[in-house]
Amino acid sequence: MSEAELSDQDVSGDLTGEEKVVPVSEAIRYRRRAQSAEKEAAVLAEEVSRLKEAKAGLEGEVGRLKADGALADALVAAGAADLEAAMLVARARMEQEGEQDAAAVVEALRKEKGYLFEARGSSAPGALKTAGVRRGRSDGQIADEAARRAAASGSRADVHEYMRRRRKFV
Repeated sequence: MSEAELSDQDVSGDLTGEEKVVPVSEAIRYRRRAQSAEKEAAVLAEEVSRLKEAKAGLEGEVGRLKADGALADALVAAGAADLEAAMLVARARMEQEGEQDAAAVVEALRKEKGYLFEARGSSAPGALKTAGVRRGRSDGQIADEAARRAAASGSRADVHEYMRRRRKFV
């Protein structure tokens, strides 16, 4: 049928079974709106599926980050000397064995690869060098120490050192 025939006989079905005559221009407008709504629904459905995939990926990433955090906490608590190397070894072991318990992996690493961990009760050599900032001693404190040393030893050299330091204050 051509549009000319449709303009003469455009009929729209109603739910009640009655026939209703609708102008052709309005029918065309309804059809265009319906088509654009269908296109928009398809685009939105694609976007929803894409967002669901992204959400699943982000949930997986969050799970991995939480597992890494728990593993790092367990390694620090166990006294790992080189945290980065211990993390790499522990992550590889967790992926290989499929074991998800961080405490069990750390305990197995402690038994098998003890060189990754410090001996309990000892501190790392590097930690002593950067343990804190030492305050400089004032001249008064140095003179007091020299006085204590001279009084304790009674040595002429210690007394002489005390007198030399004391000259700055008198």
